[in-house]
Amino acid sequence: MKKYILLTAMTLLSASALADVTRHALPNNSTFPISRAVEVTADTALIFHSGMVPGPVNPDAKKGSREYYGDTETQALNVFKRYEASLKELGVSFSDVIKMQVFLVGDPAMDGKMDFSGFMKAYTKYFGTKEQPNKPARSAFQIAGLAGGPNMLIEIEVVIAKP
Repeated sequence: MKKYILLTAMTLLSASALADVTRHALPNNSTFPISRAVEVTADTALIFHSGMVPGPVNPDAKKGSREYYGDTETQALNVFKRYEASLKELGVSFSDVIKMQVFLVGDPAMDGKMDFSGFMKAYTKYFGTKEQPNKPARSAFQIAGLAGGPNMLIEIEVVIAKP
């Protein structure tokens, strides 16, 4: 009887070990690396991760300078590296990210326009790749500024579906 209970418990646990996530592709066979929508079942845990900003890429540079943080692509790569560590601690990975919001500050080097292309160069190294094909639903906004101060150009927040 104990073996039967243990076997039943193991079967139930293994059946729920994967989050039931459906990613709906963009229409017209679009290759843009986001999902139109992401659907999760009620038995999937959702993690709402606070936004992350970049750390310094050159801590010897003047704090808050462009050299301190780098350009948008550099800052986005820095944020994704920081997320990589945080997600690992939470027992998930980029493949579990179902929703992303990206806040971009206008780059002074681009006449105050956001560097969406720079962000995308970093983003496409983590999402929609051969190694990690899952793509989150995503929004990107240009905002006036971030609490981190001048030359901080990006903040990213994510929602994760944890099995």
